[in-house]
Amino acid sequence: MSPLSSRRVFASFTLSLVALAVFPTPASAQTRSDNLSRQVEILRTAYGVPHIQAQNLRAAGYGLGWVMIEDYGPRIAMNLLRARGEMARWFGHDSIEGDFLAQREYKAAVQHYPDLDQETRDVYDGFAAAANRYIELHPSEFPAGFRPNYTGYDIAARDVNMASAASARRFLAKMDPSSVRGRRGQGAAPASTDPAEGDPDKGIDPLEEGSNAWAFAPSRTKSGKAILLRNPHLNWNSGYYEAQMTVPGVVDFYGDFRMGGPFGVVGGFNRWLGWATTNNAPDLEEIYALDVDPAQPDHYQFEGTSIPLERELVTVAFKNGDGVSTETREFWRTPLGPVIWRDNGKVYIVRAAGEGDWRGGEQFLRMMRAKSLAEWQDVMRMRARVTSSFTYADRAGNIYYLWNAAAPAFPGPTGGDTAAVPAHTTADIWTHYVPFDSLPQILNPKSGYIHNENSSPWFTNLEQIIDWRKYPSYIAEPSFSLRSQMATTLIDTKQKLSLEDVVKLKHSYRMLLADRVKGDLVAVVRASNPSPAADSAIAMLAAWDNTSAPESRGGVLFERWWQLYTLGSNPDSMFAQPWIASAPATTPRGLKDPAKAAQSFARAVDETVKQYGRYDIPWGDVHRVRMGNVDVPVGGCAGALGCFRVLNFRTDPDGKREAFGGDGWVLAVEFGDQPRAYSVLAYGESDIAGNPHDTDQAEMFARGEMKRVLFLPKDVEAGVIKRYRPGAKE
Repeated sequence: MSPLSSRRVFASFTLSLVALAVFPTPASAQTRSDNLSRQVEILRTAYGVPHIQAQNLRAAGYGLGWVMIEDYGPRIAMNLLRARGEMARWFGHDSIEGDFLAQREYKAAVQHYPDLDQETRDVYDGFAAAANRYIELHPSEFPAGFRPNYTGYDIAARDVNMASAASARRFLAKMDPSSVRGRRGQGAAPASTDPAEGDPDKGIDPLEEGSNAWAFAPSRTKSGKAILLRNPHLNWNSGYYEAQMTVPGVVDFYGDFRMGGPFGVVGGFNRWLGWATTNNAPDLEEIYALDVDPAQPDHYQFEGTSIPLERELVTVAFKNGDGVSTETREFWRTPLGPVIWRDNGKVYIVRAAGEGDWRGGEQFLRMMRAKSLAEWQDVMRMRARVTSSFTYADRAGNIYYLWNAAAPAFPGPTGGDTAAVPAHTTADIWTHYVPFDSLPQILNPKSGYIHNENSSPWFTNLEQIIDWRKYPSYIAEPSFSLRSQMATTLIDTKQKLSLEDVVKLKHSYRMLLADRVKGDLVAVVRASNPSPAADSAIAMLAAWDNTSAPESRGGVLFERWWQLYTLGSNPDSMFAQPWIASAPATTPRGLKDPAKAAQSFARAVDETVKQYGRYDIPWGDVHRVRMGNVDVPVGGCAGALGCFRVLNFRTDPDGKREAFGGDGWVLAVEFGDQPRAYSVLAYGESDIAGNPHDTDQAEMFARGEMKRVLFLPKDVEAGVIKRYRPGAKE
């Protein structure tokens, strides 16, 4: 079905806030919070994990909202205010830019709220009621007079999908680098810096945002039951939140609920099945150049007809001293997509998959309630979640991989985000998605495993490689990172695994890059007439175990050498044999520039000795987990170095390197008659300093250990350390 005809997904770009009186008020504004408090109980087990036991979905949403704001405080309330587009109203003009953009999501959420199923609205309404009740009972935690009176609209707005601002920024930078918002108020997103780039001058690693996922069929497990591993790695302020939400006969789901709402990037399991997400990078947008109608102002020509641009004035209030002022901006749009630029007789628009789709939360709730592969796949066909690979396992023994995307079926070559495609007729633009059943996917491969680490889908199973030549070229270029290759080195074997074996493999410290280049490095350094210090250091490195284990000696020097060797170059270009698709698991390898390798090694030895006093310092003496009073060694390294246990570090004033991103939330589950699982959340259930659960998993994580998940009612009851009814009258 064409997105253009099935949903009004392009009609609400940067629209103004709609008067709420026009729409029915969500139930949360009418439901007394004390009634909801009586309908839900929170059972906190070890490490503060909340188990929300509710009589209905509205009470479940209330319980989830309460524990999140209890553990994250004002951050939840601010996120909801941001979704409403009212940050400037409370905090001043500096916050206004995001408000103009947020109001498009809010408009779509309000407009389509009645179209959501009742179950989803109930969760949204309950979550909003919890935020209001918490603010009412804890006013000292918020600005004076802060009573935003949240509704389900505010919660739903976080799940509205809109075009990526990044692509518009990149296009506008090409058209006019000095442009910030675009010409004539077209409303392109403001310029921003990308934290993922890191800052080498300040000792900050690039943040490798991504995930790992494995699934094993019964043929590959000692128990004869399917096993799933979920392992996202992001910045450690990203707010993964571990919880169980139970409504008898309706839902019983355990997993990660991203902080701030009930349906973020959710992965986890119920009694029948589970799934893990890994980022993919589908091409979801196209920038088109429409011809201006020279005879009529603010018109463009399409299908031989002059069509008026649609003008929208958006007014945002902002705090101005003790008072409130407003600012109004002009925005333009077309039925084909929002206008991002007008110049030289052209109107440039971006046409994005899923633009304005408001059903993301509804899809996730249905996924959480699914009981079979067929039911889960039917939910995925909603395609309200427009990106991410999904790795799946279930109690019936199925394992399944889906390269998920609402991928436009482009009619011709694409311009990416740096060139516009001329569009004169409907034949020039994309009008429908690649069919769901035509997306790359694998079900129950014979060798009994599937995996994804953000590489292309083609090598999900090395014994059943998907032929990418049978798919449109814009789906995904072949790629297979060292991190992905490390994963297959660990699991592409004939060995049968227990759940505990999977946990152990997940915490492998092996650095695959060293396997690929260390031999060449040792040879070229020894042939370079090295100094006594370099000669001694290369002997140490030759004996190194090629790991980033905390006690391992050699990794610190090797990492610094690689940084120097690749400085000023694309690291992928510095191998003697670059990666090739015909040898996906054995390339790249070797060193392209032996002379530079030897010179960089000598320099690395000098720098490492200068900074740490010795070149053979153990990895864990330098690389640390530091949270509150916790300061312990940790193993793991960048995925670019070939580590599966990914950690990114920044250099502290004392020269030690502190983990700030990478592995943080890890879940492994086996689907027997009842699920059995382990988990760890490195940065804890709370980010509030002094909360007992803001650092209590840090040392366990650093040791490469995981806690037993309490899922069954008898286990939860036995593990309760605190129980209460949230927001109840005292």
